[in-house]
Amino acid sequence: MSETTAAPAQGISMLDRIERLGNRVPHPVMMFVYLIIGVAVISHVLYLFDVSVVEEVAVPVQSPGPVDEHGGLGGSDVEYPLYPDEPDYVPDYEIVEQEITVESLLTTDGIRFVLTSFVDNFAAFAVVAVIFVAMMGVGVAEEAGLMAALIRKMVAVAPRGVIAFILIFVGVLSSVASDAGYLILIPLAAAAFATLGRHPLAGLAAAFAGVGAVFGVNIVITPIDSMLTEITNEAIGLTSAEPITVTANFFFSAVSAVVIALVAMVVTQRIIEPRLGPWGGTALDAGEEDQTVEEQEAEARGLRFALYALVAIVVLILIATLPPGSPLRHPETGEVIGSTPFMESLIFLITLIFLACGIFYGIGARTITNSSGVIAAVTKTFSGLAGLVFMLLLIAQFIAYFNFTNIPRVAAAQMAGLLERANIPALALLVLLIVVILVLDIILPGVVPKWAIFAPVFIPIFVRLGITPQTVLAAYRIGDSPTNVITPLMVYLPFIVTVAQRYQKDAGLGTVVALMLPYTLFIALAWVALFVVWFLLGLPLGPGYPVSA
Repeated sequence: MSETTAAPAQGISMLDRIERLGNRVPHPVMMFVYLIIGVAVISHVLYLFDVSVVEEVAVPVQSPGPVDEHGGLGGSDVEYPLYPDEPDYVPDYEIVEQEITVESLLTTDGIRFVLTSFVDNFAAFAVVAVIFVAMMGVGVAEEAGLMAALIRKMVAVAPRGVIAFILIFVGVLSSVASDAGYLILIPLAAAAFATLGRHPLAGLAAAFAGVGAVFGVNIVITPIDSMLTEITNEAIGLTSAEPITVTANFFFSAVSAVVIALVAMVVTQRIIEPRLGPWGGTALDAGEEDQTVEEQEAEARGLRFALYALVAIVVLILIATLPPGSPLRHPETGEVIGSTPFMESLIFLITLIFLACGIFYGIGARTITNSSGVIAAVTKTFSGLAGLVFMLLLIAQFIAYFNFTNIPRVAAAQMAGLLERANIPALALLVLLIVVILVLDIILPGVVPKWAIFAPVFIPIFVRLGITPQTVLAAYRIGDSPTNVITPLMVYLPFIVTVAQRYQKDAGLGTVVALMLPYTLFIALAWVALFVVWFLLGLPLGPGYPVSA
């Protein structure tokens, strides 16, 4: 890919300064080494001052069963478990009182943890396995030429003006299986923009905003809805309010998904693209190389073969999903959506689809002639991930050590206490809650861990103020998402930087943060405004769930 230089636009030079400053920081690997050292020192100082909090928190009821080392669902979740024995299904929760004390990494116990957990931290860092599994199928499809062919077809069919919205909205929908959104949609979006002659980093940013900054809502019920509902109901048990169901925020979530996707589209077209300037890549870089008649016929034949493979795989998935007692249904409830084998196997199923379609496209287009070609494509893809895997090794350690110190939980509990003591009106307190969650999301990006801390504190408070639990949950969803795309603890951020470097060789952490900061600001402002209007109009948040008692 050709290296391009963005033309600074007047009035938004602050973003260029942020990019330059961000790109001056050390290599991400060294940055996390320094962060680990910093956390060790800070944790020891706080430990010496015996910093602690006593809090009521929702914890999962321990049940026998396999452990989910992924630690949660979705891009908003840090890839580590808040509770070591969190099961692989949506658990029951109970409210318990805990004293949370800051632990030092420089004590005997801390040093022991650092030395003994190094391998386990990396082994339990599920994002590494997810990246390899997902990229296996995508790599074969890309090497065979299927991805380029699909991009050409999408660009030819979709109106140029709505490409950004389509990519963003697909990203929003991908919270059902958000890992696929990060690993598949974001590179695809960058390539699609390049094909249109638009800056590929703008496509990358748009898709990243859809997947990460609008994570908390969807037009369908997702597994995260189930987990948040369970925690909410346990907190409701401390009050006289009625329990809620997973549809308690459905209306607000569905409207938010569309409205905030539109906001992200406007940010892309009015701020990001003007700042980046025109794309300086060549036609070959954009995937628009001239095709001969024979090549066009080969591509058409390959797409036809890929369609046959897609239909066959989908039929097999339906056979394994729809009949009663089928393998992808929940063994006890028979459900398909929720915490079920179908949802838990989505990454593998998507990989299988890309793998089959890529192989059959290659057979039809004659870009893959034997099994050696498939193996070579996978090997090439994996070899390109070596630097990323080394970076993730350090990130896994930092997250585990940071979690060991309890600093994120103590900070969250302290801020929750400040809000609890604030003597301000209910709506203003809801907005302040959103702001606090936005800030805390930078150091504690997990959607479930934060709510486990905040729900037992704020559900009773707002119920006493006449505010329904579903309204508090809706406010929490807003705060959880927009800063996902700028926090260094976003586990897929190194992968996003790697994608950006395909098109801009000097791209770094500062490049991505500068790209995404406008999305964070405008999405947060628009979302808060939507929430305030919704609250003042008294619109129901879900079927049978009013905004006020």
